[in-house]
Amino acid sequence: MYEPIRTKSVHSTTMAGTPSDFPHRSREEELDIQLAAHLAALLAVTDELRAAEPSADLDTAAARLAQQVLRLRGGRTPVRSTLAADPADPRLAVLHERAHALAGRALLVAASRADTAAAILAAQRMDAHAAALAEKKELSTAG
Repeated sequence: MYEPIRTKSVHSTTMAGTPSDFPHRSREEELDIQLAAHLAALLAVTDELRAAEPSADLDTAAARLAQQVLRLRGGRTPVRSTLAADPADPRLAVLHERAHALAGRALLVAASRADTAAAILAAQRMDAHAAALAEKKELSTAG
C-alpha cells in the first residue's frame, strides 16, 4: 500500500559510514573539562585571597589546586591571578563566599566522575572557606 522510503532522512546527523562533522566527547571528558574549570576558578579566587591574607594554608591550597588543574588539562599550566586585595577590604568575605561556592561545584563534579583526590581537595577548601566566613562574621559582630 505504501511505498518504502528510498532516501536517507534529512533529519539524521550522520550518513552511514561517514564520521560526523563535529567532535564528540565522552561524558568523562566533559566532566574533566567542567572540573578543571571549577578548580581553575577556585585557584584564581585563592590567589586573590593569598594576596590579601597570606597564609601557609592558602599557599598549600593554591599549589594543590594548580596541580589538579594541570592533571585535568593534560599538562597545560593554569592561569594564575595577580590581583592584590586590601586585607581590610570587606569584600574578602565575598571572596570566601565565592570560593566556598566554587569548591562546592567542584565537589559535585568530582564526585560524579569519581575523582577522589579532587573531591577531597574541594571538600577541604569548602571547610576552610566556611571557617573563614564564620571567623569574619564573628569579628564583624564583635567589633
